[in-house]
Amino acid sequence: MKGAIVFDLDGTLIDSAPDIHVALNKTLADEGAPAVTLAQTIGFIGHGIPNLVRQAREALAIDPARQEPMTAAMFAHYLAAPSVLTRPYEGVVDCLDALTAAGHPLGLCTNKALEPTLEILDALDLRRFFGAVIGGDSLPQKKPDPAPLKATFAQIGAPLLYVGDSEVDAATASAACVPFALFTEGYRKTAVGELCHSFAFDRFRDLAGHLAELAVPVSPRV
Repeated sequence: MKGAIVFDLDGTLIDSAPDIHVALNKTLADEGAPAVTLAQTIGFIGHGIPNLVRQAREALAIDPARQEPMTAAMFAHYLAAPSVLTRPYEGVVDCLDALTAAGHPLGLCTNKALEPTLEILDALDLRRFFGAVIGGDSLPQKKPDPAPLKATFAQIGAPLLYVGDSEVDAATASAACVPFALFTEGYRKTAVGELCHSFAFDRFRDLAGHLAELAVPVSPRV
C-alpha cells in the first residue's frame, strides 16, 4: 500500500469562508453588533467556531459573558446552511481522484466540528474519497496538537504527507513529524517562506507531481 495522505478542509480543499461569513454576521446581528467583512472572517478561521466567535467578539468589544450564547448561535446558524456558497478549489476533485487511483489512502483532519464537516463533504460529494475523517470535536485535542493528525493516519496507513493551508497546519505537521505540503491559495496569514514545509503549491493539478520530492530526503524550508 502506498503512503497515506491527510488533508485539512477549510482553505485547503474548500473555500468555506463565504458560508462562515454569513453565519457569523447573523450571529453578530443577533447581538445588535455591526457586521464584519469577509476578509475579517477569513482572519478568524483556523481554530474552530468557539475561537472564531471569540476573535469576532473581541474585535467588536462585545461582553465576554456573551461568548457561550454567541458560540451556540453561531453553530446553529452555520449548521442551518454550511454548504450554500462553499465550493471545492479548482482541481481538487480531479486531484483526489488521481491520488485514490494511484493507491494512496486519504484522510481528512480539520478543526471544524464533525457534523458540519460531514454535511459539507456529502453536499460536495467529497466524502467518498476519505477513509478517515477527524473533526475538531472528535478528540479532546485540536490542531496544532498532533493528536488529531496522528489519529487520522492511524486509521488509514503510514504517513506520507499532510496537506494544509495555514500556520495551524504547518505547526501540526511539525509536531507530528509528518512532511507538510502548503497550499498557498487558502487562508494563510504568514509569508510562505516563514512556514516550515516540504513543498508549496498553488494548483491542485500540480500536487501529484510534487510527491516525487518525498521519495528523497527533503530539508524543510523555514
